[in-house]
Parts: sequence; structure tokens; C-alpha cells
Amino acid sequence: MTDTALATLEARLVAQRRLLARLVAALEPQARQPVLDWLDQRETLRDGQEDPGAVPAEGVGQALTVTDEFRMILRLAQDRLHEMDQP
Repeated sequence: MTDTALATLEARLVAQRRLLARLVAALEPQARQPVLDWLDQRETLRDGQEDPGAVPAEGVGQALTVTDEFRMILRLAQDRLHEMDQP
């Protein structure tokens, strides 16, 4: 993949991440909290190891990337909620 294609892909991912975070933040509180909880539960890779990802295993790289993406969406949603609370 070329540098341009990678940059385009990354930009699209950032845009989608931001949109998802705004959608989560825009939910009514009773609908939002279960989504935030769900994201929070996926923030840490649960592979049964004391130090997740410390021992290389097949598919762990992708799982760590997915976990990292959930963490970023959660943080963006929380940041957006904080912004909305400001006068």
C-alpha cells in the first residue's frame, strides 16, 4: 500500500471514529450509558494473561488494535460529553 493510500485510510478511520464518538455522546443518558459501559469493558484485551499481549500469540496484534480503537472511541465520547457540560 502506498503512503498516500495509508494516509487516506487513516484519515477515513479518524473521521469514522469521531463520528461514532459524537453519536454515542448524543444519545439520551439511559441509552448512552450501556454503550459507554460496553466500550469500557472492551478497553482491555482479555486473553487470560497477567500482562495482555505480552506473550505473542496468533491474532493478538489485531485484537490489540481493536481494543485500542474501542479505547479511543470511548475517550472521544467522554471528551465530547465533557465539552457539552461546559457552559
